[in-house]
Amino acid sequence: MHVLNLVVKGKGGTRELAFPVKRMVNAGYVGRDQEAVKRHIEELKVNGILAPEEVPTLYPVASYLVKTGGVLEVVEEETSGEAEFVVLLQEGQKYIGVGSDHTDRKLEADSIIKAKQMCPNVMSTTVWPYEEVKSVWDNLEMRSWVVKGRNRILYQETRLEAILTVEDLVSFVKQKVTDGDLESMVIFSGTVAAIGGEMIAGEGFEVELRNPETGESLGCDYQVKIVDYVK
Repeated sequence: MHVLNLVVKGKGGTRELAFPVKRMVNAGYVGRDQEAVKRHIEELKVNGILAPEEVPTLYPVASYLVKTGGVLEVVEEETSGEAEFVVLLQEGQKYIGVGSDHTDRKLEADSIIKAKQMCPNVMSTTVWPYEEVKSVWDNLEMRSWVVKGRNRILYQETRLEAILTVEDLVSFVKQKVTDGDLESMVIFSGTVAAIGGEMIAGEGFEVELRNPETGESLGCDYQVKIVDYVK
């Protein structure tokens, strides 16, 4: 079983967490504001991606397709990341990270679920106990940046009040999983529309989840490399 070696950072200090990934899912169209959801759907349509039959929606992703940074090797230039909070469920506890659902946008136009298997999900090495940020959840700030050439472009910016709550997200996942087993599950939350409504491919991607009350933040970043060394 694929294991994520993480650090839990809480009010009592830090500790290591070996998290065995039994299952992973990516949620989509998860906005509390349905007008924002519609804008994201229109953004996808511009790129040839059709909306699902129902929203929100859920996609299974192979459990080994999650990592904590480094280099993502891709086969198409048309790939991009998106900022998401990450929920990890283990023995009745919820841990919160931040990450990116990096996706092959060219393949996504034909099959979203297949596109989800082409690139790893990336998440922070550090996570928070959910109970310690629950009271300020809606005020947490999430941002992403695309690194393109010498430019670092602000790509997404939102407060978590824009996305389904952790409780609603977990409940939705439980309803959709056939046997209801969420132990050792990694849930990527789904995202919000890009600033300006345009998807941008780049050589790197960064995501931050920040608590404005404490100034503390979680982050992940990675480089994107096209596999082009064979003629």
